[in-house]
Formats: sequence, structure tokens, C-alpha cells
Amino acid sequence: MKKRKLFCEYGPIAYKISLKKEAIKKDLKDLKAGKKFAKKKNKENLQYIWKGDTKVLLRKLEGVDMQLQINKVTNLKIASKKIDGLIVKPGEEFSFWNLVGNATKSKGYKEGLVISNSKMKTGVGGGLCQMANMIHWLVLHTPLTVTELHHHSDALFPDVKRRVPFGTGTSISYKALDYRFKNTTKYPIQIRVWLDETFLYGEIRCDVPLNKKYKIIEEDNHYAKDEEGIFYRNSKVYRIIIDKETNKEEKKELILNNHSKVMYDYSLIPENEIRGNVNDIR
Repeated sequence: MKKRKLFCEYGPIAYKISLKKEAIKKDLKDLKAGKKFAKKKNKENLQYIWKGDTKVLLRKLEGVDMQLQINKVTNLKIASKKIDGLIVKPGEEFSFWNLVGNATKSKGYKEGLVISNSKMKTGVGGGLCQMANMIHWLVLHTPLTVTELHHHSDALFPDVKRRVPFGTGTSISYKALDYRFKNTTKYPIQIRVWLDETFLYGEIRCDVPLNKKYKIIEEDNHYAKDEEGIFYRNSKVYRIIIDKETNKEEKKELILNNHSKVMYDYSLIPENEIRGNVNDIR
């Protein structure tokens, strides 16, 4: 039987109508839930850095036009101005799309790499997930609480100088797939994000020092093949919470159990990381 086309698949106008409908539905749901989203900014740094990090802007990805990476930098610069300096008060939530808004050509956004239905394509505003990934990575190292997160379901690229555990990124798509966190502490926190020609920088700051340390580790990283010859990347990602004063581990929590279909050339899989088949390790 022929699969019925979705309304959004009947051309660009239908797609825009679908996006608008999803945005309205999300806004109504937020209104009903009484969500309080952070909006106010302050460019004066709060005293203490809870977590800071840098991410390389231009990465060589197998089979991807480098111009899309260059365009991504432009997109990130525009989005960073909407986020930098944001103060999230206790009880408030950070919402990526409520701050950034729809990334359109009229706002200066360019064609970049986007992932849709596990496939790579180009789209205006592509590459903004790197900003969401940065903020999520910072949040994981704090007591802030993630309230909306959408993991990429597939392994789309081989590792190229990866510094963070696989799978700790987030997928975003206006406005249905948002990235959100809530300030569940007693203190206002501040987000700083900025770029130069090489790196994306991010910090979460507060006027009160953090009394815990947070480590994100990946264990049991390996590849396995199923009966149909399809490879999957598997691993477990944990967050370890350590008391700064005693340096003792207080908690180790599983935050992600990866089982991701490998979408790139199998010849790029490291042979020493292949283990049996999927049924053997489940």
C-alpha cells in the first residue's frame, strides 16, 4: 500500500503552514501549563563560573560541503545575540526557540546543515544545534534541570577529535523540538555565549559558588551488528556528582543509554571497537 503523504510534504507553503500550526500548539500548551520563560538579560558577568567550555566551529565532516560549516558560523553569531547575558531566575525556564525565534532568511540566516528524519540536507538556519549542544553540555555540569531534550537517534558521522561522550547533543527543530531547562536552584543564573573566528564559547555563571563538581563519562563504548548486517553504536553515559569539599563521589546516574544506527560508511568504524552482534550484547 502506498504511504499517504503528510500535509507538510505537499510543498514549501504547506510545510510553512505546518510549522506555524505546531508553533501555535506548543505556545498554547505552555500557556495552559503556566510556564515562566526567562527573558531579561544582563551583560555584566555574575561573579562565579559554574561551568565554561569551548567548541570548535569548523569541523571537517565526511561528505559535507565546508561552505555549510562557514554559513553555520553566521547563524550562530545571530542566535548568540538573542541568548548572551540571559538571566534565568529561580523557577524560570530557558527555551531555545522562545529566545531565538524562527531562523529565517529575512533575519540574516544562511543555508546550513540540518538533520531531518536521520538524513542530512540543507536548510536556512542550519547548524544552530551546536548552540543548543553547548548549552546542554554546560547544564549537565550544574544542578539545573533539563525539561525538554531530543536526542539524535542515529550515529550520523564518525568521530573527528570528539571531546565529549557520544550522544550528549540535542536535536532542535522550530518549534516542535525545543531545548529547555529550568532553574530549580535558589539563585539566579546567567548564560554567556559568544564566538570568535575559531571557537564557540559558553559559560553558566552565578553570584554564588557551586559546591559540587560534575563529571560526564562514557562507558562500554562499542559497535555491534544485527542479523541484517546493520551496525549500531552502543554506550552508556553517566553523570557523576562530587562534593567539592570532601572530593567524595555522591552520586552516579545513568543519563543516556545509546543504541544508535550507524549512518556512515562502515569502513570508518574502528575495528577494535566492534563487538559481536546486537543480540549478543542486549
